[in-house]
Amino acid sequence: MVSPLSAWPWASLGAYKYLLYGPLVWTAVQAWREQGGPPTGSWCFHLLVLLALRSLTFQLWFSYGNMLFFTRRRRVVRDGVDFQQIDAEWDWDNLVIMQTLLGAMATSSALFPAITDLRVWDPRGWALALLIHVAFSEPAFRWAHKALHQGPLFSEYHSKHHSSPVTQPLTAAYGTPLESLVLTLAMGAPIAGAFLAGAGSVSLVYGHIFVFDYLRCMGYSNVEVISHKTFQAFPFLRYLIYTPTYLSLHHQEKDCNFCLFMPLFDALGGTVHPKSWELQKEVDQGKNDRVPDFVFLAHVVDVVSSMHVPFAFRACSSLPWATHLVLLPLWPIAFCMMVFQVFCSKTFTVSFYYLRGRFHQTWTIPRYSFQYFIPPMKEGINHQIELAILRADKMGVKVLSLAALNKNEALNGGGTLFVSKHPNLRVRVVHGNTLTAAVILNEIPSNVKEVFLTGATSKLGRAIALYLCRKKIRVLMLTLSSERFLKIQREAPAEFQQYLVQVTKYHAAKTCKTWLVGKWLSPREQRWAPPGTHFHQFVVPPVIEFRRDCTYGKLAAMRLPKDVQGLGSCEYTMERGVVHACHAGGVVHCLEGWEHHEVGAIDVDRIDVVWKAALKHGLSPP
Repeated sequence: MVSPLSAWPWASLGAYKYLLYGPLVWTAVQAWREQGGPPTGSWCFHLLVLLALRSLTFQLWFSYGNMLFFTRRRRVVRDGVDFQQIDAEWDWDNLVIMQTLLGAMATSSALFPAITDLRVWDPRGWALALLIHVAFSEPAFRWAHKALHQGPLFSEYHSKHHSSPVTQPLTAAYGTPLESLVLTLAMGAPIAGAFLAGAGSVSLVYGHIFVFDYLRCMGYSNVEVISHKTFQAFPFLRYLIYTPTYLSLHHQEKDCNFCLFMPLFDALGGTVHPKSWELQKEVDQGKNDRVPDFVFLAHVVDVVSSMHVPFAFRACSSLPWATHLVLLPLWPIAFCMMVFQVFCSKTFTVSFYYLRGRFHQTWTIPRYSFQYFIPPMKEGINHQIELAILRADKMGVKVLSLAALNKNEALNGGGTLFVSKHPNLRVRVVHGNTLTAAVILNEIPSNVKEVFLTGATSKLGRAIALYLCRKKIRVLMLTLSSERFLKIQREAPAEFQQYLVQVTKYHAAKTCKTWLVGKWLSPREQRWAPPGTHFHQFVVPPVIEFRRDCTYGKLAAMRLPKDVQGLGSCEYTMERGVVHACHAGGVVHCLEGWEHHEVGAIDVDRIDVVWKAALKHGLSPP
């Protein structure tokens, strides 16, 4: 049997729970129509404005906490927020829904004054609210919080909140209805007291709720925001305001640091963790930071998908990328960010995870796919990549893998430019194309005797053609350049050269049902494929799935091992836990401890070696 107030009554509604706001919205809309403008005299209208401001407060703190380029050196807990925690906290806003509905009930009561009867500002109310907060909310919350850590109360109610291993701003609102009622009482008592004393004001309602949410989000942000020097200069502040380190210690130890915002009450109760301030100083000084073992150097795909980064929207980044209509109004902001990055930005850290004790990060070059094809921008892009490699080398990174267009042959020879220019690099530069080729080749059914290959003279196309011809598979290589074709054909052993055939038109493949697509196909070009054709792809962006009588493969990818830790964002359109093959290639290079660079042309003899190494370490096809 479910314990009372341990589950949300609208849990089964899913996204339809937001219909609970319907009566408030309807009342506010009606008032707006009657007044011909914003109904500032309606409590329903102000509750909706508060709802928007509160949601924005949580969102901005969430974004800040995940901006690793600002915060990575001051993170309290090193671990990342994984998919399991993200899913558990998905309905974090149940607290906000409940408090909004309770606010609507309270303001509709005859005991509550009409908003038109209130002052905008009343300093008496602010002073009284502060007094009630210190005298009642703080000690009452600490007492209730400590009680929630006892026996059945913890197992039935509070353990859910503590199941989140890494705190983040959304964790501040995550819990059961009972916990939310305790928080509501702590937040609402000062406001109610001021109103009962006749000193309430509109600014008090807005201000007190904002400060309450702000401090809750700050404490749960997992990022130190108050300098330890401030506490050294003013020691008494340690007892007036808590820190993210202070709260993280509570989440880890569970038997200390119970206060709401003021450690003074923990000090009076003897429940302050003895290392609270020492650890806060260490975190603030960056001593909790760590050098990554592996870096995946990515780039932005396009303006809209730039909002897929972990510090934008959790609902986007934790799922494979898809265009959402709700994001379209934000397109102008994303476009302005693109322009800003061209002139002012440098490579920044986007995400991280841990794999078998190794620290893996994703860095992003602040350039968009289309910019790689603008000749005047190529030199600047290469400079950005070079600076990232040199930075990684200076830091002590072991392996750096180049993503997609960052290893473009026409741009830098698949990374050869940087290795040749800096022969003493300690960091190993990897393009990951060897594993990409292996993934594509292992997708081809064993009974296939003929394939049609576009992008045939690219790095990947060359390697795939040379590998398949050794298996006595006939490869129709689409290219207009006989010179490039003959160069590749001569690389094959003499007895296998006959299996490489140059074709110049798509109709040459009208009977071939296995297409290896390394160059973008238009709908017209796809029409030449016979029904039942499967399109294996290694082209970015993927081709449009135009043919309903054919099947389309995804971009070459690998699923990370099951023991990956702290992974909480999807890599572009990939499923959870799946990364592009070039990313996985760098991971294998790091796990194997290989000392060579993997740049330039693909070594066909190493394709099977890399594939077997990937499988040995637990990576698998998605």
